[in-house]
Amino acid sequence: MKFGQVYYNDVANGVGCRTALFVSGCTHHCKGCFNEVTWDFNYGEDYTKEVEDEIIESLKPGYIDGLTILGGEPMEIVNQKEIRPLLKRIKKEVPKATIWIYSGYTWEELTDKNNKRCHGEDTEAILGMLDVLVDGEFIEEQKNLMLRFRGSSNQRVIDVPATLEAGKIVLSKYNDRDESRYVGE
Repeated sequence: MKFGQVYYNDVANGVGCRTALFVSGCTHHCKGCFNEVTWDFNYGEDYTKEVEDEIIESLKPGYIDGLTILGGEPMEIVNQKEIRPLLKRIKKEVPKATIWIYSGYTWEELTDKNNKRCHGEDTEAILGMLDVLVDGEFIEEQKNLMLRFRGSSNQRVIDVPATLEAGKIVLSKYNDRDESRYVGE
């Protein structure tokens, strides 16, 4: 797997102060994508044990809330092969860290065992380690700057543990519009 960037102390891609890993490779090619350069699976640097060690260390300070993985497309089958061991290691070494993934694939696509485009041997294990999944392709015609943690209104911020427990999609409280940003409108 390749990655384009790791942002430490990121406050834009999830709740609190986070580390954000931008993986390379995406087959969605959404019109208006904010990170088109990461569509190329060969873009950026090699994801190595040293990079993973740095990510793990970055999650340990008390002021860091967790890791967000986006891209590119983290849930491309080839990327899942590297993401699963990373998440397993985080759960073991930094259990306080929350884990968010942004994916152009929907929950329904990811959990469909017949969808070989995004459902593979690592998918269910990855989903089982997430706190939040922001799902759905970015649709430029549905772009809405008033949404929190997503770019278009078709995308959902899903509470993954609650969804797995309920057996149906449970939206996160972060799925709502960020009213606090628009006081006085």
